[in-house]
Amino acid sequence: MESIPQRCEALVLHHTNYGESDIIVTLFTAQYGLLKGFAKAGRKSRKRFGAVLEPFTQAVFQWKQGRGAFLLLQEAELVDSRFGLRDDLQRLALASYGVELVSLLLEEGESYQHIYELLCSFLDYLEQGGDELCARLLFELRLIYLLGYMPHLLHCSECLKIFDDELIRFDANRGGSLCLDCAGSAGIAVDLGTIGSLARSLKVAHRQFEGFSFGQKTLQQAGLILGQVLQQILPREPKSLKFLSQL
Repeated sequence: MESIPQRCEALVLHHTNYGESDIIVTLFTAQYGLLKGFAKAGRKSRKRFGAVLEPFTQAVFQWKQGRGAFLLLQEAELVDSRFGLRDDLQRLALASYGVELVSLLLEEGESYQHIYELLCSFLDYLEQGGDELCARLLFELRLIYLLGYMPHLLHCSECLKIFDDELIRFDANRGGSLCLDCAGSAGIAVDLGTIGSLARSLKVAHRQFEGFSFGQKTLQQAGLILGQVLQQILPREPKSLKFLSQL
């Protein structure tokens, strides 16, 4: 990893109180991926940090290199608090889920420019009151794609046949979409229209969330497809997923 500068824009993913007044913060940057920061007296120093250590906040942080993996945070200049996410429980839960996915799937110290842009755009769209179901579908789909885990969609993952049937099957453990001959009873039944919607969505810029409209069946089937893929690649189930599913 190249030398980390002492000043960089970052998104706060989460924080943990440490001792009587300190805070440990997980930051996400476009250039260096996930970073761990230590804010000495972070709960007391309003002048240096204010509310910028809250999750979803975007700020320009100044730090010194500490011992080990921790950066010693000196001060921060607010870019966007995204305070509006806290006004709606559903949006807050979905934002927390998106942040946790990133925390679980990304490596520390690696560059993730497009994923940084994706997450910021996702949070902005939610704060502005965008369609939550569409937002979740697009975020999960694009995150999987940008990380290189995208399954086969428009052709059979085993025989490579281009689909002409309206009904196919999907099994993430076997590489993605399957024709009926190869699938047998494996996987889940999905409409070719759902697969086509996912493929077309990937042709749009990863920062764009406006202008999408998915039918109820597409949302349901796409949720099963993306859920299978995420279950396969995640080290564990996100804690926020259980809470989100209860809303």
